[in-house]
Amino acid sequence: MELYQLGQRDFGENYVQELVDKQAQLPKDIRWHFIGHLQSNKVKYIAPFVHLIHGVDSASLVKEINKQALKNGRTIDVLLQVFIASEETKFGLDDNELAAIVDGFKKAEYGNVRVVGLMGMASFTENLTIVRTEFKKLKQLFDSLLSTGNVNIKPQFLSMGMSADYPIAIEEGSNMVRIGSLLFGSRN
Repeated sequence: MELYQLGQRDFGENYVQELVDKQAQLPKDIRWHFIGHLQSNKVKYIAPFVHLIHGVDSASLVKEINKQALKNGRTIDVLLQVFIASEETKFGLDDNELAAIVDGFKKAEYGNVRVVGLMGMASFTENLTIVRTEFKKLKQLFDSLLSTGNVNIKPQFLSMGMSADYPIAIEEGSNMVRIGSLLFGSRN
């Protein structure tokens, strides 16, 4: 509430249940971002109100978001999450999966979903050269997405960089960072 009272209106949450609970309790003009790994069976809980879903990492998830958006009479904005890290623990689309989803938009398969950008998480490493290289790769993919010319692909946001690596991400072209632990502290 302190940040809200200072004028902040965009807030993100990692867990569906916490997002649903907070949305019910806090002011209605907050733009809620779902920033965690989203399971298809949980989309229905956030579809009525979510402002932006980060981390869309499969064609089946795009299909479910489209289905739930249609049920709620709205278009839901998403960021496609691209796998750029060298760690196996990260989620995201590889180049072929990304191309297939973009092709689905070109064929108008997802009329109630709008891609507004890309998201990626760099490797958790102290080697900043690796981090920078991963961010550069995502920026190149973002730039190529700009030329798709599809009505439901409107790339505005390049979301990369978290509390530990956001300065490098900004240097490499990020215009959206996720810095929750810097603002709120580490999750217990």
